[in-house]
Amino acid sequence: MSRNIKKTFRLLNLYPPYLGAGIRVTDYNEDVTRITVTMRQRWYNRNIFGTHFGGSLYSMCDPFFVFILMQNLGKEYIIWDKTATIRFRKPGRGKVTAVFQIAPAKIEGIRAEMQTKEKATFWFNAEVTNEAGEVVAEVEKEIYVRRKY
Repeated sequence: MSRNIKKTFRLLNLYPPYLGAGIRVTDYNEDVTRITVTMRQRWYNRNIFGTHFGGSLYSMCDPFFVFILMQNLGKEYIIWDKTATIRFRKPGRGKVTAVFQIAPAKIEGIRAEMQTKEKATFWFNAEVTNEAGEVVAEVEKEIYVRRKY
């Protein structure tokens, strides 16, 4: 794994909105197709009901599908978030975890599709789970991909 990837994740953990919310990248694989993010519940990231603040739950899910595609498709593409939806399923308490994963075959399928298109959008899903493995929130992201010329 390149030093730049390791450094990027270390810096992301120090990014003020993530640092302030207690959000951390805790794991990733060599080819950067899977990233695990956690958030521990603290007094400063609770809402008035004593559960995780919904904005922090979404924030922990925001950039990671874009990041995976950027790392795997390369600089020949412009990649942006286009649409996002979060569905809260149960109150989040304690440590919550989200795993963002795009299979290498899916990435190669996107690369192949982009050979015949100038731009396209792709949908990805992730779940935020609590320590018992129960789903706290479901996130759906639409990612815009465009070839650079």
